[in-house]
Amino acid sequence: MAGHSHWANIAHKKGRIDKKRGALFGKLSRAIIVAARNGGGDPAMNLALRYALDKARKNSMPKDNIERAVKKGCGDLDGEDYQEIVYEGYGAGGVAVMAEALTENRNRTGGEIRKTFEVYGSGLGQSGCVSYMFERKGFFSIPVENITFDELFELALEAGADDVQEAGDVYEVTCSIDAFQSLNDVLEANNIETRVAELSQIPNSTVDLEIEDARKVLKLLEELEANEDIQSVTANFNIADDVMDALSEEE
Repeated sequence: MAGHSHWANIAHKKGRIDKKRGALFGKLSRAIIVAARNGGGDPAMNLALRYALDKARKNSMPKDNIERAVKKGCGDLDGEDYQEIVYEGYGAGGVAVMAEALTENRNRTGGEIRKTFEVYGSGLGQSGCVSYMFERKGFFSIPVENITFDELFELALEAGADDVQEAGDVYEVTCSIDAFQSLNDVLEANNIETRVAELSQIPNSTVDLEIEDARKVLKLLEELEANEDIQSVTANFNIADDVMDALSEEE
């Protein structure tokens, strides 16, 4: 499994990230506020807002919370002035890590993220130190029981997907940013459930990890995701199935 999808699926299976619904809603609210602030409150004219609203609804965020977040972003209600920051660094085994944050206090968040890297990784780096290793794309993870590979392959490619692969119990679909919403709409229209549907930084290549480094990298990503200011985390690692099975037995 490739690093990005591997972590996305691990986080989903563990159910540890954002297990408190209030923490999840807080992150979703920030994404809506910033999207509305940057592009206006009409999702038909603001793709980032439409994406943020879709994600909020899929996670059962209350309608009142969603509407309040949009109003804050548009300036109709008072709200925090969130800044968009990308933290870059390295984990065990030389794994490149990117963490995207929305924060109203960059000094606080920066200190927390730096400490997390120091404890669980190799260190926080300068802006641009690893971003060249990634490309922003649309990513979907779809349980294999929902559709056959051939059916998904044909459907996804017609909707603009770049690649479709089978990875364990899921299919992984990637597409350009421009094709993300149309592909998402096609999947929804065909009642195909997605485990993950997001715009994310996809690694151009991956680093294979043995069990010791794999354990450290997974802990680093888990701790980063647990930070309330972090919206998404990605890394360029690969863990073999036998190593992943051994790690699962430790829990």
